[in-house]
Amino acid sequence: MIGIEELKNDQDLLNNINWDMTPEEAVRLYLEWGNNWTRGNFVIRGKEDVSYYFVVNTWGKDPVVYLMRRNSDEATELAEIKLPQKVKQNFMESIGNNKGVYSIEGDVKEWLQKELLGR
Repeated sequence: MIGIEELKNDQDLLNNINWDMTPEEAVRLYLEWGNNWTRGNFVIRGKEDVSYYFVVNTWGKDPVVYLMRRNSDEATELAEIKLPQKVKQNFMESIGNNKGVYSIEGDVKEWLQKELLGR
């Protein structure tokens, strides 16, 4: 698994990240394909179709951002990114300090885009 510095240097991977994909959308597209409509998104036809997206996992002591690679066979964690204290604190407060897997949004998304894309 790579970290944020390695990810910054992988332009091909950065170019393929779907910044709007949520964990729920990934499951709907890849595990329930053929059983739903696409809402204008691409259609999953087989294992060769793949998406790259971020999730925030709060099951551990500290929340961690993972870059996921998902196809209809599996979801793989490609990168693990630790959040700065203020972003981590704001995120945990925004979800009521609950455990789970969440989409990136707000401070987390803004921080990641700034770190990885210079936005």
